[in-house]
Amino acid sequence: MRNATEFHGVSKEYGRGEARVRVLDGVDLALPAGAWTAVMGPSGSGKSTLLHCAAGLEPVTSGRVLLDGEVITGVPEGVLTGLRRRRVGFVFQDFNLIGSLTAEQNVALAAKLAGARVPRAAVRAALGEVGLGDRLRHRPRELSGGQRQRVALARAMVTRPAVLFADEPTGALDSASARTVLDLLRGLVDGGQSVVMVTHDPGAAARADAVVFLRDGRVADRLVRPAAAQVAARLVELEEVAC
Repeated sequence: MRNATEFHGVSKEYGRGEARVRVLDGVDLALPAGAWTAVMGPSGSGKSTLLHCAAGLEPVTSGRVLLDGEVITGVPEGVLTGLRRRRVGFVFQDFNLIGSLTAEQNVALAAKLAGARVPRAAVRAALGEVGLGDRLRHRPRELSGGQRQRVALARAMVTRPAVLFADEPTGALDSASARTVLDLLRGLVDGGQSVVMVTHDPGAAARADAVVFLRDGRVADRLVRPAAAQVAARLVELEEVAC
């Protein structure tokens, strides 16, 4: 079975000498394609670092990372940039939209930077899929937080990436907007999209197909289709151990 991303003995360190910190510690992990995996863990467990390494945004110190079946460890930066542009979509907590551009222009610019020839109709279709077909000409300041995140989601998906990475995509949203974004992610996965999401919210994690827990840079547990209460209880246990 093809995997969205794979880690083989991956470690990631920051700093040198006595200031060196190991954030990921020999991680072996395979996240299946066509599924939604949530990544959770106590503060400092390595969640965001794992996501960034999986997407090729940060190099690893040792080990191998595969993205959509292809090794991305140690490849030239130019090659890696091309792989990211073609195969990776990324959604951030703070949206990262350009304030002077309309929703349509934000989505189109991302496709252009990726070197993709995406027609205007496809950009508009992407915004329509996230329920913003009537907000094409609105700038970020004219949109709610939930709408801005939906623009960011359309921007990430317009090039049809192999893997969509989401770093706390509902962290800045109210509960209603968060549900809308999670519903959109669920729809994408049901259509075959691979999604890897870091979250601190047990309710958001419970929408995923599986939840991977990290502790001290290592994989501590994995639950398949858990209830939110199960996720919350396991997270509390890991936080107590971390303390």
